[in-house]
Amino acid sequence: MRIAVAGATGNIGSRTVAFLEGDGHEVVRVSRSLGVDLVTGEGLDQALTGVDAVVDAISAPPVGREETVELFGTTTANLLAAEQRAGVRHHVLLSIVGVHRVPGNAHYAGKREQERLVEAGPVPWTIVPATQFHDFAEMVASWTEQDGVATLAPLLVQPIAPSDIAAVLAEVAAGEPQGRYADVAGPDPQDLVDMARRTHQARGREVKLVPTWHGIFDASMAGDVMLPGERVRIAPTTFEQWLAEQAQKY
Repeated sequence: MRIAVAGATGNIGSRTVAFLEGDGHEVVRVSRSLGVDLVTGEGLDQALTGVDAVVDAISAPPVGREETVELFGTTTANLLAAEQRAGVRHHVLLSIVGVHRVPGNAHYAGKREQERLVEAGPVPWTIVPATQFHDFAEMVASWTEQDGVATLAPLLVQPIAPSDIAAVLAEVAAGEPQGRYADVAGPDPQDLVDMARRTHQARGREVKLVPTWHGIFDASMAGDVMLPGERVRIAPTTFEQWLAEQAQKY
């Protein structure tokens, strides 16, 4: 198949490209750095010529609610319109477990807008909700770290290895549209603060972590709202296995 990956140079997109190519598919990389701009639509029609399926794995920086909804809404609308013109038969969206249970989070609002447009759009679709990635805790801590101190919320998550969710996206893209896919999660629940602490240790860093609900994530994300539901696909790689891989790099 000829499959396009939006966000092809990103954390998940680049891995999805590798899995698709490993399975023998022809991959079209869609990224601003490669001359295709999803915000303006520049280069999109040419990129999707002859494409059978599209995987949308784009990400967004941590900005305000309106900016995030506008970004995800614009890119998704442009992508779907170009797919319709090109005769694309399958749109695969990477989403997040629990986006409909956390109304106040700006990023989740953007993902809900993506889902809304995809569900109402002209292209047959599959939405793949995933839990947070194994490197999520370290990334969140980096947003607030100053002088060796970082604040972050003690979220309960069930993280998944980036390579595992990329493999699922590649598998889904090569198949038929399925509507809303099962939640995809890693094997074990984890506490975000403990994840950040252990990741820093694996990388040989010392950062003082201060748990708080008064920050980027508030108490509306406490409890089990970020955990997968009953319909779930469990990926194989544990957080401990991923940590061991990180430790070997340092």
